[in-house]
Amino acid sequence: MLWLGLRNLLTVLRVELLMRFSSLERLHRLVREQESDTGNNARPTVDSLCYSIDVICAFYPKQILCLQRSAAAALILKRNGWKAEMVIGVQLLPFTSHAWVEIDGVVVTDKPYMREMYSVMVRC
Repeated sequence: MLWLGLRNLLTVLRVELLMRFSSLERLHRLVREQESDTGNNARPTVDSLCYSIDVICAFYPKQILCLQRSAAAALILKRNGWKAEMVIGVQLLPFTSHAWVEIDGVVVTDKPYMREMYSVMVRC
C-alpha cells in the first residue's frame, strides 16, 4: 500500500511539472494515451484509489486544482485497470470551467451532479 501511495504521489508531481513546463495539449495526450491495464485481476478499488488521491491532495505542499487532480486521478485509475476518463466542462454564466473523472459515465472524483452543472467540452 505504501508503494501505491508513493507511486500516486509521483503521478501528481509529474502532472504538476507537465502543467508548469509544457502545454495543455501534452497533458491531454498523456491522459488520453494512458492505457488501462485490464489484465490486473487484483486491482485496487476505485474508492481506495480516490481516497489515496484525496490524502495526497490534503498533504501536498501546494494547492492542487481540479485539472491537476483530475489528470492525476485518471492516470492512476487507468494504470490500475479502470477505464477512467478525464472530463473538462464549462459553464457559460458566470463563465467557469471544471475537471473531473468518470468511469462508465459515473462521476468518481467529484459530486455526481457535475454533468448537470457543466457542458462537457473534452473527454480523454
